[in-house]
Amino acid sequence: MKKRYAVYVLLMITFTTAAQYGYRDSNRIGISFGVNQFTLNTTNFQTKPDLGWNGGLSVRGNFYDNWDMVYAIQFSENNFTVATKSKFLANEDVNLKLASAQISLQLSYVIVENHLTFEFGPILQVGGKFKSEYDKENNNISGTNLIVKDIEDISKFNFYPTIGVTAGVKHFRLNISYQYVINNMLENLNTKNLGYNFKGNPGILNGNIILYL
Repeated sequence: MKKRYAVYVLLMITFTTAAQYGYRDSNRIGISFGVNQFTLNTTNFQTKPDLGWNGGLSVRGNFYDNWDMVYAIQFSENNFTVATKSKFLANEDVNLKLASAQISLQLSYVIVENHLTFEFGPILQVGGKFKSEYDKENNNISGTNLIVKDIEDISKFNFYPTIGVTAGVKHFRLNISYQYVINNMLENLNTKNLGYNFKGNPGILNGNIILYL
């Protein structure tokens, strides 16, 4: 019981100290929203990038000297198209959507306090399957013997290193960042015996507005 009480006291002291430090050095909660462009880099089929949306929350806090630490979670819908042939043998670009959540921990170098910072760090993305319109999922993917629904069940966890720049004023800033998957997002398709060696590494360009409370 005494040990448990001592732990509680230690936690309270830690939280109180952190809160006071945060108040003095202006730690902030940010609300973000914006757009993304998703590019699936693969030689297995023809793709084109398309626009999606982002929304999320972040906490920016002082770390050391001119460095901040940014913790964030972002929810996104990513879009791209794949070249196909319809059941009437007409060329048709089919849109594929990926709903995902990203958890990130980034170091942020303060170039101009409250106005300009440079960020980099790791992002873990948790996503579902690629989703297409129901009446397009049986389209033949151009240059292959695959149909659209064959390529939907991708890897659910993906790792993105990211770099970005945030600029603006104290409570209103614009962030531009680029992420690139270093693992093979299409690796799960290689377990389906589809007759191809699948490899795909997405790149995502993000443009978000951040409102700091």
